[in-house]
Amino acid sequence: MASRIREGSGDELEENSEINVTPFIDVMLVLLIIFMVAAPLATVDINVDLPSSVAQPAPRDDKPVFLTLKKDLTVSIGNGTIDRDAFGPEIDAVTEGNKQARILLRADKAVDYGQVMDVMNLLRRAGYAKIALVGLEGGAPPS
Repeated sequence: MASRIREGSGDELEENSEINVTPFIDVMLVLLIIFMVAAPLATVDINVDLPSSVAQPAPRDDKPVFLTLKKDLTVSIGNGTIDRDAFGPEIDAVTEGNKQARILLRADKAVDYGQVMDVMNLLRRAGYAKIALVGLEGGAPPS
């Protein structure tokens, strides 16, 4: 608590019940900076209903390349939708021409198996053989 000295009242001190907001503002600014730095680090923001898997997850690369096949059969690399006609140059630009890069293929579980194979064939034609399928962990084993 702070105290204030009144003029002309001698040695009498009056209590001041005002809150010091400076430390509160400092903490809020630090939290703001933390969230501003952490927000762009989110990987991919495309909603896909993934099927689940019971397999052990493989270790991830430092900079994974996500290829997403959505329910409406559009193909996305990262957060951007691409045309299937310009698939090769687009994937080469993302991987910087590294044909040994592992491509993580995510497909909505409502997508037909043949459509997933078509995208995998596009990857093979572009020269990428390391393709990993992405699914949710902890699913029920097949019966």
